[in-house]
Amino acid sequence: MEWPIQEVARFAGTTSRTLRHYGAVGLLEPSRIGSNGYRYYDREALVKLQRILLLRELGLSLPVIGEVLSQQTDTAAALGAHIEWLQQEKERIDRQIASVHRTLAHIERGEEITMKAIFDGFDHTQYEEEVRTRWGDRAWEGSNNWWNGLSATEQQDFKQRSADVNGALRHAAEQNLAPGSTEFQQAVAGHHAWLAEQPSPMTGRDAYLSLADMYVADDRFAAVYGGTECAQRIREAIGIWTERNL
Repeated sequence: MEWPIQEVARFAGTTSRTLRHYGAVGLLEPSRIGSNGYRYYDREALVKLQRILLLRELGLSLPVIGEVLSQQTDTAAALGAHIEWLQQEKERIDRQIASVHRTLAHIERGEEITMKAIFDGFDHTQYEEEVRTRWGDRAWEGSNNWWNGLSATEQQDFKQRSADVNGALRHAAEQNLAPGSTEFQQAVAGHHAWLAEQPSPMTGRDAYLSLADMYVADDRFAAVYGGTECAQRIREAIGIWTERNL
């Protein structure tokens, strides 16, 4: 069985242009190209595309994905690892949903709730492998040591500040404010200052712009900011702020 590029793109939730780009950079060659110039993909190509899309969701760049694919030649083992990661993500999200439901119920009833119950499912250490892959061992170790050095109150305060800072960005984007407007630029300034409070590698000019790109490219980040369109507005606002200040 073979499927034409348009059908593959439709079912995979991507575009023909993206598939052709994957071919151009050597990630995903079609199983054949017809006399009409159409590209066709067989089952092996579809499985490889699934792996590429899963790795993209982890935020890996195309060159890194190419290295992963060349090193992990056992497709069944690689897919098994993906299943394990996805299952962990599902369990984490389920715990977060349950945690928020409990918090809401206690607030509505005027009851106290423990810090452990509030933050169940928000353990940052689950992202160790991803952070090491994206930014290297030093980034993870510095961030982890910094976090563990905070008191429980300081950790809670930081989480609240994180919610406030990122909430301000999302609010500006959802209100469809001009990216260069004073309010939007103030939100970006607050966001950059928040990053600077951490042992973060993302406050330099290129790194900050790269982070803004990731907010758009990674669906998990885009969801935090209200969806892809909002993330795109935030990226534009960060670009303007960076041009003016870095």
